[in-house]
Parts: sequence; structure tokens; C-alpha cells
Amino acid sequence: MAAVSDYLFFDPCYNYTELDDTWRSTDNTNNTLMCDWNVNWVGWYRLFIQGSNAKMPDTCIANSRCGTDFPLWLRDGHPTVGDGEVSRDVCSHAGSDCCYYQSKSITVKACPDNYYVYEFVTPAFCNSAYCAVFMIHSVIPGFISTASSIIPNITLPEECKIQITEECVDNLLNQIENITAEVLPLNVVTDILGLVLNTSEKIPSLMPNELAYYGNRVLKASEKLISTLVKPTDTSDSVNFTLKTVEAKVFMVGPNVTLNKIPRLDTTSASVDIDLIGIAQNNQETTAVAFMSFTTMENLLRPDFFNTSDDSVKTMMSTVISATLPKTVNTKLTKPVNFTLKHIREFVSRGNLSCVYWNISEWIVDGCSVVKTNSNHTVCSCDHLSTFALIMQTSRPPEDDPLMEILNLVAVIVGLVFLSLTLLTFAFCRWNPGVNNVARINLCLSLLLAHLLFLLTQQFLNYIRPNHVLCAVISGVLHFLFLSSFVWMFIEAVLIFICVKNLSQISSNQREVLSSRFMIVIGYVIAFVVVGVSAGLVPEGYGSEKCWIKSEKGFIWSFLGPVCVVLALNVILFISIIVSLNSTLTKLNAGVSQMKQTKTLVFKTLSQFVVLGCPWILGFFTNKNEVVEIIFLCLNSQQGTFIFIIYCVLNNEIRQQYVDWLNTIFPGPESRAIKSAPQNS
Repeated sequence: MAAVSDYLFFDPCYNYTELDDTWRSTDNTNNTLMCDWNVNWVGWYRLFIQGSNAKMPDTCIANSRCGTDFPLWLRDGHPTVGDGEVSRDVCSHAGSDCCYYQSKSITVKACPDNYYVYEFVTPAFCNSAYCAVFMIHSVIPGFISTASSIIPNITLPEECKIQITEECVDNLLNQIENITAEVLPLNVVTDILGLVLNTSEKIPSLMPNELAYYGNRVLKASEKLISTLVKPTDTSDSVNFTLKTVEAKVFMVGPNVTLNKIPRLDTTSASVDIDLIGIAQNNQETTAVAFMSFTTMENLLRPDFFNTSDDSVKTMMSTVISATLPKTVNTKLTKPVNFTLKHIREFVSRGNLSCVYWNISEWIVDGCSVVKTNSNHTVCSCDHLSTFALIMQTSRPPEDDPLMEILNLVAVIVGLVFLSLTLLTFAFCRWNPGVNNVARINLCLSLLLAHLLFLLTQQFLNYIRPNHVLCAVISGVLHFLFLSSFVWMFIEAVLIFICVKNLSQISSNQREVLSSRFMIVIGYVIAFVVVGVSAGLVPEGYGSEKCWIKSEKGFIWSFLGPVCVVLALNVILFISIIVSLNSTLTKLNAGVSQMKQTKTLVFKTLSQFVVLGCPWILGFFTNKNEVVEIIFLCLNSQQGTFIFIIYCVLNNEIRQQYVDWLNTIFPGPESRAIKSAPQNS
């Protein structure tokens, strides 16, 4: 058995490696080019040189000391015992600048036994090393020397060092429950409390009732330990500390307190407003409040312990907090207590927030209510003190229909195949010199990349979703590709309109009015600008559950807005095209070939509008209607198929090239069948 003051294997103050290199002394001016750049730093280290405590210097050290060219010293000073583990930068002197070089930050902790431990990292450059200065006649700020008789003899079995079991946690909690000391030093309380929370976090997975059991016991032990920090005072006093797993504030008032109102007790993720003066008046002018914010307690007191009538998804939206009145006889509140809880997860607009408190085995809402909320914080009002949290309920997402998944997979793959065939046709077939295919090629390319990325994302969604940055980037790229395809749709409609307006000069006017370079700039820059502005204004708008644009805060309109504009412009162009065609046909002295050409153009114009516009219009009216969703899926995924039919199969010249190509490679009935296909009229 080992005492907790000697064996806190979770605390770096009792689990470190000693650095006893004498060359690290700041008095060493022998430049032997010692270097910490190639050291494999693992864990925590204590500077213990020639049998004496040492620490890193926290003032500028001249170069060519500590046996190295660039001695490293600690910037912003050392922490106190109550500060816990803190991050500090290290610097090195160069030229006239004492902090010219900076390595990566290191972590430092002040230990109760009057020494420091460091979590070193590899410096940013070679010929540099960590320095040490002896701690002669120095005492760490916040260090409290206590008589050993008042320190509880908390022990742990040796086997718990190898593996944490339920018996280990039971053993530790039983000893804490048997503590009889009324007042304990801060360093003792933080050591034991840190051990309790770290140990309970590492126990194996338990059944729900076992989790609730240990959760209650850990809460009870925490409240008992923090109550030992309360000591008599004539006016007012406070004690604060921060550990990795808990942040705590204790405020005490006495009979001669001069405050009219108790200051708000704040932690990083929560705060409390309580009428402690009024409570003190009912307790002979003396009372105290203890406020704790736990960062890992939701592992024991899980949000699904919030039993509701509906089968909703429960999400813990705040840290678990605890507020008590230790060493207070009359704990009745004179006024409701307000808690401000910071959201630790993204708030969903359709979610329902509840202020809850822990009641032995479940979270309940009795006596607590939401006062106000926004996307970052929620204020709860409660008529009693206990352990509290903020839980959000959201509707359970519907299970994916396997038939819809298969249909989606097959439909998208078929569309990708025909988009690829269309691009190959544009690339390798001979076209009329007067035909400009730039818009069609880029339209197909944007659709191909968008549908391919969408397909891969959905197939590997379970691997992509945990990486929020990757998910957000993918949604941004999809936003850009789909928007660019809409812009190319509009450009193609403009080109068709130009053709109709200049029907007698179809072969030349496209090139004269819209050059290829101009179209490429317009086709991609507009989409890039829209995505860039959207990401700049609402960067958190990307990365939904499906790695698409989020619907919260109306951000989905960064996509739907441009879509509506393009569709509206396409409708206007379509009407203009029909009017122009009607006027042209009336005035035209049309021969048979010219009439066929005009009818073909009308057919392609109508097909273009239906293929490119109508599927997206349906997307506004799905509303979880399975039939409409299937129609939308089929039409939208087969845009490449329709484009292939319209511009390739129904083009006489291209179809003849298909026949010639098939006759060359596969002479036989297949090529004859294609050749005998009815001509478009």
C-alpha cells in the first residue's frame, strides 16, 4: 500500500523523470554545443541537480550558457500550486533580443512539495537546450506547509497502478467517505480530488445503473472534499482551483461582511448568481457556497438518463456543474439561483433545451427552467441547489431506407457513366467548326465531379463525419461544383438564346459574342465568389450530418438563392426563346432542311430547360415524400444521361461517327441497328 502523497500516479507531481544533468546549470559557460533538439521527450520531468531542487530560469539567460549556444528559459514566469497545469513559451537570447527564438509551448506544474515539473517538447531549432537554476531558499507561491497529522492517509492498492477496476474506485471512495478532518489544505484537496476524478474516468464500461451508482458516489466525495476548504472568516474569503477534470470556486462570508451583493462565481464554462447574503442572514450571518464545473462527469451521469416521453436524441450541451452550501444549517434559498451555462457543442435550432438536475438515478427538470438562450449560452433558473446540466433533445433521425440507398447508388453511377461518355464524345468526335462546346464540356465536367464527390462522400460517410474539418471542406467543394454547374447551365441557355436571335448566322455568332476564355472565367469565378463570401460570413455553415450545407440560420439559401436566380433567368430566357422562334419562323422563307434545323433547335431548347431546371425545382417540394424524392433522385442523377442523348445520340453527325467507330471495332448487327435508328426531325 502507498500513501496518496507518495503515490499519485495520475498526477505528474508524483510521476516524473528526474533530469540531473549538471551541464544544464546556468553557471556552466563551457560551450560544448549540448542540444535537446534530438531528445525523445516523453512524459514529465523534474530538474534535480546535485541533490537539490532546480527549476527553469524565468528571466533572460545570455547565450553560450547551460552548455549550449541558445539556452532556453521560461517566459511569463512559473505558476503557483493553485494554478494547476499551465502552458508557457520558452525563449532564447539572440543578439539584442532576449526572446528572439521561441520553441513550442511546454506545460508546467507547481507541486505541493516545493518543486516544479515540466512536460518538455522538442525545441524548434538545434544547438538549444533547457536550462536549470538552483532553488536555494525559495518557496513556490501557493505552497502550504502542513502538519502530517491532519493529512488523511488515503491509500490505493498496488495492483491499481496496473489496471483500474471497480474495486479500486470503491476502495478510494470508501476512504474519502471516512475522512474526519473539517478543514484540509488546498493542495491536499486538489491532489485527492484529482485522483478521484481521474480514477473514476478510467473504470471499465458499466451498466447504466452502475454508472449512476458511481456517479452519485463521486459527486458525494467531491462535495465532501471541497467542503473541507471552508473555514471561518469575519468578512469574506474565497478559494479557487483548476484541474484537468474540474474547476472550483468557494466563496465564504462572515458576520462582518461589507458586501451588498456576492460577486458572480465564474468558471470557464459556467457561472452562478446566488443571494449568499440573504442565506447568511438565516444562518447567524455565516455561510459559504461551493461551485464546481466537471469536464468529464457526463461519462457517468450520461444525458440518456434524462427520461422523456418521446424517443428523442439527448445531447449534453454543457459541463456538469454542482452548487452546494457546505457547513450551512439552513440551506433554504431566499431567491432562485441563476446558472449561465456555456454550450460545449453546436446548438441545433430545432433542438429543445432543458435545464435539469440530478436526482439519484436520472436527470429531471423539477424546479428548473430556461430563462433565456442563444447559440452560445443558456441561462437556467432553479429554486434549489444540486448537480445541474443543460440537455438538448432532438428528433431521432429516420433510418436510411436500404432500397433508396441502392437506388441512389445505381442511379448516380449510371449518370456518371453517361457524363463520362459525353465528355469523351466532346473530346474525340469531330464537330461542326461553328459549334462551341465549351459551356457543355464544363457543364458536364462540373456535374461529373460533383456527383462523383457526392457518391464517394456518402459511401464513406462514417469515416469522414468524425473529421469535422474534412467534412466541412467537402461540403464547401460540393457547394462550389453544383453552383458552377448552374452557372454553366445559364451560360448554355444564353448561347441558345443568341443562336435563336441570330438564326441565320448560327455558326458564328456564339464565338463573336462570348469567347471561350470569358465563359470559363464567368463559369467558375461566380461560384467561387459565392462560396467564398458564404464561408467568410458563416464559416460554421458547412459540414452537416451528410457533409453538406447546414440548414441552420438559413445558410442553405447560400445555395438555394443562386439556384432560384438561375432557374428564374432560365425561365425568362426560355420564354424569350419561344417568342423569338415564333417570330423567326413566321418571317422565315423556310426550306425543308432549314425547317428541320429549326425544329431540332426548338426540341433541344425545350429538353435543355427540362433536363437542367425541372429536377432542381422538384427538390423544393420533396418534404420527405418518398415518391417525389424518387422522382427527384432519378431526374437529378440522370442529367448526364439526358445530356448524352440530346447532344450526342440525337446529333446526326455524331451518331454516324458512332456507327463508323462500331463498324471498325465490332462489325455486325449492333452497328446496323444504330445506323437504322430513326432520324430526329
